[in-house]
Amino acid sequence: MNRTDSTTGQSFDDKVYRKVTLRLIPFLFACYVLACLDRINVGFAQLQMKQDVGLSDAAYGLGAGILFIGYVLFEVPSNLYMQKVGARKTIARIMILWGLTSAGMYAVTTPTMFYVLRFMLGVFEAGLFPGVLLFLTYWYPRRLHARVISRFMIAIVVAGLLGGPLSGAILAHAPHDSALRGWQWMFLLEGLPSSLFGILAWFYLTDRPFQAKWLSEAEKNVIQADIDAEPKVKTTQGLATWHYAFKDPQTYALAICFFAAQCGGYAVLFWMPIIIRELGVPSAMEVGLYSMIPYGIAIAAMLWWGGHSDRKLERRWHFAGAIYAAAAGLGVIACAEGNLALSLLGLTIATASVMASYPVFWAIVPAYLPPIAVGVGFAFINTVGAIGGFVSPSLIGYIRNTTGNTNYALYPIIAILVAGASMLLYIMRRKEPPAKGQGATTVLTQAIR
Repeated sequence: MNRTDSTTGQSFDDKVYRKVTLRLIPFLFACYVLACLDRINVGFAQLQMKQDVGLSDAAYGLGAGILFIGYVLFEVPSNLYMQKVGARKTIARIMILWGLTSAGMYAVTTPTMFYVLRFMLGVFEAGLFPGVLLFLTYWYPRRLHARVISRFMIAIVVAGLLGGPLSGAILAHAPHDSALRGWQWMFLLEGLPSSLFGILAWFYLTDRPFQAKWLSEAEKNVIQADIDAEPKVKTTQGLATWHYAFKDPQTYALAICFFAAQCGGYAVLFWMPIIIRELGVPSAMEVGLYSMIPYGIAIAAMLWWGGHSDRKLERRWHFAGAIYAAAAGLGVIACAEGNLALSLLGLTIATASVMASYPVFWAIVPAYLPPIAVGVGFAFINTVGAIGGFVSPSLIGYIRNTTGNTNYALYPIIAILVAGASMLLYIMRRKEPPAKGQGATTVLTQAIR
């Protein structure tokens, strides 16, 4: 039911969710910008770091990807623990520890130290993204999920938009009389703010709507009534626990689809600076400026595509279509033969498309799992996706090291993207209209048709 404010004539529900959004999303957005910046900056650090530390392309690719091994090991435990202690304490702990670890990258002197710190960065950051997704389900009904998630997730592309020029400027303009190199200053200056935001999270965030002192009782009731009124996915054989997420084949199917998307996303994320530099762009500052183009377009794509998916209540083709477009963008890069304009077009298509697929994908998951299993489902699916974050840069690094050509490395990533999108279309075909009373199936059908 959409209630109306008698004094203003505006929808009271809209006012409530606008208030919640203004309170939560900017802060969570800033936290995730810092998280993404701590991933992107290693791509710029390598422009100097590889020579100083003695990293080959294969060693860099392994180190860039090994972060996600820590994710794989600790993502699900982190989300389970969050359901016990709350988002406030969990997000604060994650950000303080990963900020200190990221800043500590300045001290790397050997490939082994690089591997160890990247692994620990994954361990400490594990749980942030799925934890925020779970947190948002406590505050918003499903009909708003894709657009809310897209507003949060544009942090990925904003980090790329700002991180490129920022990282390039630090590398280019670090003090010449300092004992530290530009890449070392970059890790310090971009890592420590994460720890400061972790301290702020402890005091700023509220775990649940009923605990929010900044909401009136009527506003709390609106949120709770909306969430309580949603059809719940029913479990079978008494499995009304988080174990249900691991007993449902759809969880594994979704995880494989997200793995494919992440392979494409991290291929762009970690290798964009090298691709641009090899197109004849000499300075780190110029590389950062050129990288703004794909990320800038991706912001608009994420917001528009997520909102369009909510309006149409369609997820399946919105996800698959975006992934097919990302594969086409990588194909353009592979066929550009060093042409700067054409390669930038391909990078833009690939980046914008794969980023636009993410909020649509994460709006599917709550429609498939019962509330008590959603947190683990988010974490497990994101964990499998994190394996894509390890496989993709490592594979590209190995092929580059073997052949000396980045284009050859793009072909297997294109194949993975096409396979992932096709799998989602095949497995999650539209269900038949549900019988009367099967509300959960109705939501399921709407979410994936």
